[in-house]
Amino acid sequence: MNEIQMQGRRVLVTGAARGLGESFARALVAAGAQVVISDVLHEQGQALARELGEAAHYVPLDLLDAASVQAGVAAAAHKLGGLDGLINNAAITNSGGKTLGEISIETWDRVMDVNVRGTWLVTAAARTHLAASGTGRVVNLASDTALWGAPRLLAYVASKGAVIAMTRTLARELGADNITVNAIAPGLTLVEATAYVPQERHAHYLQGRAIQRPQVPEDVNAAALFLLTRASGFITGQLLPVNGGFVLN
Repeated sequence: MNEIQMQGRRVLVTGAARGLGESFARALVAAGAQVVISDVLHEQGQALARELGEAAHYVPLDLLDAASVQAGVAAAAHKLGGLDGLINNAAITNSGGKTLGEISIETWDRVMDVNVRGTWLVTAAARTHLAASGTGRVVNLASDTALWGAPRLLAYVASKGAVIAMTRTLARELGADNITVNAIAPGLTLVEATAYVPQERHAHYLQGRAIQRPQVPEDVNAAALFLLTRASGFITGQLLPVNGGFVLN
């Protein structure tokens, strides 16, 4: 039984073909929502949508291409008959393991373009649809690395710090449309995107958590889903770390 019910809610999830995004899509469908899975991983996204059934659709969306973002959001709203929620989940790391002097300008720019500019572009494209809902919800995926300053991850940490700051300004700008904007900051989660992380970093997290076990995608689902419900309508501009108590906010 799902503790959070999402019947009738229409949600777009970026970067949903795998990892946290896939977990969000599965949880949303299980809770009764209709979901658009968007990604650049076309085969994986299409396969997930087929598996999840009639409540799920796949739409290609490339955060590096502004035209693709506009088209993808428009297609998502068309398929669902509107949008009630958006999870800005898609992101890249690329700079992991490198010091500030080792990161290339090209890598820095790519991380910022996907993680920061992409979040802005998708939210801007979705604004009209979310406003029409009357109970629009945006959930941005930050990271607790931006709260404790993870070393050798500068571009990613900076991008997620920017997402946190953007969340606060977006909350104020979109509040007049009854759109809430909040951010979740997961800890190191066991997904494909973190496969490169050295074991000593995993051990550092494990030992530092109040709840000392590995973090899995399902640990983040309930927080994201609650912030997409009608019941969360007076919560906006907030940051919620979901990391087993590694960072206490």
